[in-house]
Amino acid sequence: MPMTSTATKDRGSRSRDRTPSSAAPAKAKPAARTRERASGQGGKRLAAAFDTVSATPALAEARQRLLRASEASAPSGDEVAAAIESDAALAIQVMRAANNGGGPHGRTRGVRQAVDILTVSRIRDIVDGVNTYDPFEHPNAQADRHERFRRHAVATRHAAERIADLARLAERDELAVAALLHDVGKLVLTELHGPFEETTDERATPDERIRRERRELGIDHALVGAVLVRRWALAPSVAATIERHHSPKATGHAAAIRLADLVVHYASGDPVPPESIVAAAEQLGLERDAIAPLLYEFPHSGAALKRNTDPCPLSDREVDALRGLAEGKVYKQIASELSLSVSTIRTHLHNVYRKIGAVDRAQAVLIAHEHGWI
Repeated sequence: MPMTSTATKDRGSRSRDRTPSSAAPAKAKPAARTRERASGQGGKRLAAAFDTVSATPALAEARQRLLRASEASAPSGDEVAAAIESDAALAIQVMRAANNGGGPHGRTRGVRQAVDILTVSRIRDIVDGVNTYDPFEHPNAQADRHERFRRHAVATRHAAERIADLARLAERDELAVAALLHDVGKLVLTELHGPFEETTDERATPDERIRRERRELGIDHALVGAVLVRRWALAPSVAATIERHHSPKATGHAAAIRLADLVVHYASGDPVPPESIVAAAEQLGLERDAIAPLLYEFPHSGAALKRNTDPCPLSDREVDALRGLAEGKVYKQIASELSLSVSTIRTHLHNVYRKIGAVDRAQAVLIAHEHGWI
């Protein structure tokens, strides 16, 4: 696969082409793929594809913004993490580093956690070696393909965060990583078979496209992406989410990314059957009325919701009780909805005030919102 990418000579300078362009590999025929597997060539080509995708270039502007955030006089970990999450390629390099020598193997699940483990200085060094592409300075088919991948990844991350809030899913930082990398397997398939997706009927739905991959290639991008993420030693739960994100029976994070992917395709004008969106929402316990506002607002819904970057000190029941307060409910209403006694609700909320240092319900709700706990 051709790779015309640019690398910044030193921080803040203009980028230049780092690798020459070459012709894209022709799409392999089924019989040729069978012969390759029998001869062992298929495994070598797959390993080479994995290596190429592992060095996927970042958008030059995203890389520059990350460098600027990391070089501030008092760099903010949250700002550095936000810059990393603006580009899937940056997230790949940072998460790989955090899980391979920077921290416990496979235990770093989110970008914000990776920033703390690696330190801003180490991240700056990592980013210095990342290849970049610039669709304005060096417009070409390869840059366009990388940018379409990045835009879809980031859009899916934003949608998944909104969906996680509606479905009250935990581990938002881990969900963000899985959403950014959910389609990384497509890059691998492109390395192996050329721009396969670009030859797909534009009227095909996302589900029809993945069925075509399985039928014509013998594998799909979700499975390939999960294999690569495991190869990077990222958290097993992230790989499992990526592997299942196209399954109609997916639950949890995988279901959130499936729904987010459908929402993003819908917002882009791609053919997405409404019944597919409704069914995906139902897997998360969300009714049609809950998801309709997201379809209406996306992608012009404003800034992404702030995720939990600090460990939540509250129990699940305490969070439920506090969320009831945030919705303006009285103790009796909260108790009825949670099938608990009023005295138990009162005890839960007193524990909440004590744990987070709040003096009243208003302050407790404000603190919880600021930390992303509700």
